[in-house]
Amino acid sequence: MNSNDYVVIKAAEDGVNVIGLTRGTDTRFHHSEKLDKGEVMIAQFTDHTSAIKVRGKATIMTSYGEIESDNKK
Repeated sequence: MNSNDYVVIKAAEDGVNVIGLTRGTDTRFHHSEKLDKGEVMIAQFTDHTSAIKVRGKATIMTSYGEIESDNKK
């Protein structure tokens, strides 16, 4: 993905966490959002964000396709 790519995350349940991870030698959490069922977040990879972690049941849509995350409790 290049820095112009967007990721769309749609929560399929309440309490889905979306976490941005930093670039560089030390990967750290730098931003976190909590989504409720039906809420949508549009995220972009940037100079500071190298990865996005989704915790909970959600649909993640990218230019490469769509994937469902699972909720393991």
